[in-house]
Parts: sequence; structure tokens; C-alpha cells
Amino acid sequence: MAFRIRYHYRKQQKEIGYANDKHHSIYDAIAAAEGLNLAEFRRMEDQLANISRNDKKTMKEFREEYFRKLGVTQISIFREE
Repeated sequence: MAFRIRYHYRKQQKEIGYANDKHHSIYDAIAAAEGLNLAEFRRMEDQLANISRNDKKTMKEFREEYFRKLGVTQISIFREE
């Protein structure tokens, strides 16, 4: 079953396809579609994961805030009909 991701990037609404076998997360899919470099994000995410000891809420908030700073907002995922 296919999924779609809808988000706003630089004040434009965009929609892309998403498959778990192609991307690690919805954030990876968005970064690939927009050509964003996630090297700094990965480094910071790894550090946070070591400190937070798998605190999922903290990790989710970090991802959302980081992408908000990049200009990606209103991220939602839904099933394709």
C-alpha cells in the first residue's frame, strides 16, 4: 500500500510519494525530494539519541523543530487511494 506525504516548503504546499523500502523516515523522503543535506541533522540526531536513551518524544520534537528551521512545516502522511 502506497503512502503520500503532504507538507509546506518555503510557503508552497507539496506532495510526494513515500515507501518504507526507499526511505528511512518521512524526513528522509522530504530531504531527498527537496535536495536538503542532512549531514548536520544526522550528527545532532545521533548525539541526542545517545543522551536521551530512546526517548521517542524528545526525538520527534527534535526532528520537527529541525525541519521547521529548514522551512518544512505542516507535515502529514496519508494512504494513497
